[in-house]
This record gives sequence, C-alpha cells and structure tokens, in this order.
Amino acid sequence: MNKENILLDKSLSFAARIVKLHKHLIKTYKESVISRQIIRSGTSIGANINEANYGSTADFINKMQIAQKETAETEYWIRLLRLSDFLDEQEFESLLKDCLDIKNILTATLKTAKSNKK
Repeated sequence: MNKENILLDKSLSFAARIVKLHKHLIKTYKESVISRQIIRSGTSIGANINEANYGSTADFINKMQIAQKETAETEYWIRLLRLSDFLDEQEFESLLKDCLDIKNILTATLKTAKSNKK
C-alpha cells in the first residue's frame, strides 16, 4: 500500500473520530464554538487529501499543503480542548497521536512530491 492510500485511510478514520467528538461535545457539554471549529478543520484534512489525487502535480501539492495546514489547526483545537478539560488525558493523547501521524505523513509526502516536481 502506498503512502497516499495509508494517508487516505488514516485521514478518513480520523475524520470519523472528529465527527464523534463533535457530537459528544454538543451532547455532553453543549459546547458549540470549539466543536464547530474542530469539525471543520478535522474533516477538511481527508477531503483535501482525497481531492489531491484528482489533479495535476501542482494541484496535488496545493491540496496536500491545505491538508497540512488543516492538520495544524486541528492539533491546536485538540490541545485547547484538553487545556479546557473537555478531553481527558487518554482521549487527548490518542487524538493528538493520530493527528500528528497524519501531519508527519503529509510532510513526507509533500517533500517527495516537491522533489519529484523539480
């Protein structure tokens, strides 16, 4: 399996976790501001990765860069949710690990794509 397929699988699974987190935040805490932000950024990662596979090399790089930025934003919201006591330590560590794994794969994929473009 190549990096992009792993990335698609991981980002889709992560997006599903984010959707469940959003529902939990709304239902349990009636929290709508941060939950709206994290669902946008957390689900956008996989959408951009998926879309990246259907364009030119320049489009691929652009969409992967957007996904990378969305990953950084999602990481921020995960950290904020922990600091605000909406996530316990185990939930935080698990979500953060998944987010950072995706970010690391995106970074490696972008590095390869940019070097192949030259």
